[in-house]
Amino acid sequence: MERKLQQAIAGDLGRENFDYTANGIYLPRQGILVSGEYFDRINGGEWQHTCNLVVNEGLAHLLNVAMGSKAKAAGYYLALFSGATAPAANWTAANFAAVSSEIVSLTEGYTNATRPQWTPTDTTTNQIDNFAATATVTIATSSQLNVTGAALLTNNVRGGTSGTLISASKYSAARTFQDGDVYDIGYRLSFTAA
Repeated sequence: MERKLQQAIAGDLGRENFDYTANGIYLPRQGILVSGEYFDRINGGEWQHTCNLVVNEGLAHLLNVAMGSKAKAAGYYLALFSGATAPAANWTAANFAAVSSEIVSLTEGYTNATRPQWTPTDTTTNQIDNFAATATVTIATSSQLNVTGAALLTNNVRGGTSGTLISASKYSAARTFQDGDVYDIGYRLSFTAA
């Protein structure tokens, strides 16, 4: 049954037999809603939540790892971007850095040499997240830095074009940082029977 479900979902994705809703991607034949959200805070302040788009490449990856024969990635990593473009279903790891204006500078960005790792806690429910161990970066800037969104990828190289893009989200309002600000970032993915 799992293999048949995987093939049915993969077929529907390939034929674009799904709907984008305000709550996520709905697969009507299977009655499944796939959704996610980023959560973030600056300097230990209040958490903000932003819904995301799980892109086609990400959906295929999740299905192939969970129900197919593809091996799990060595890790998942969070990326920050500064572009004005809203994520689209056809975004991939190959085009993400360019279309989103990924922040790759160590002096006008954040001090980590690589994208910070997303470390989720195993789940027994319909969602998985890294709220118990959020990723943290320290901002480096000579004046101020604007971050307009975040993404989850399988490649830890800042600006890298290999691997898989799982999801991306453009914030409703840019996050504005000063030098030395500490930014906590998390991600939650949910699969819900609709």
